[in-house]
Amino acid sequence: MKTLAVLIAILISNFIAQAQEENKGITITVMVPNVTSSEGEVIFGLYDEDTFMKAAPIQGQKSKIIDGKAKITFINVPEGTFAISCFHDKNGNNSMDFEDNGMPKENYGVSNNNLSYGPPMWGEAKFEVSTEDLNFEIKM
Repeated sequence: MKTLAVLIAILISNFIAQAQEENKGITITVMVPNVTSSEGEVIFGLYDEDTFMKAAPIQGQKSKIIDGKAKITFINVPEGTFAISCFHDKNGNNSMDFEDNGMPKENYGVSNNNLSYGPPMWGEAKFEVSTEDLNFEIKM
């Protein structure tokens, strides 16, 4: 009987610890409404200023394309300043493909939907994360 009580206590404490761990940050949901084909996947990355356009994302997600839309959710995002980028990986090679002249072969987008000529800029893509969950729509 003691063994059963100890086992139940361990299971309950484990459940409580996991529930608290799941609520360390906020949730960011990202939708791309205008993917041009259902080939491949859309790959998303959540970046801070140090990693944006320079290194691997803090969090990365892939989404299947359904009816021209792709959707993912980043969880446990702490407070801070972040940016999101995504691209349509048509050929499934898990990287953005470029022409010889440096122009992208695959469609892409960034948070705040500010795409000027040249690579995306941190100052135009960044947003603040505080205490409320966020929803973004990124157009390619």
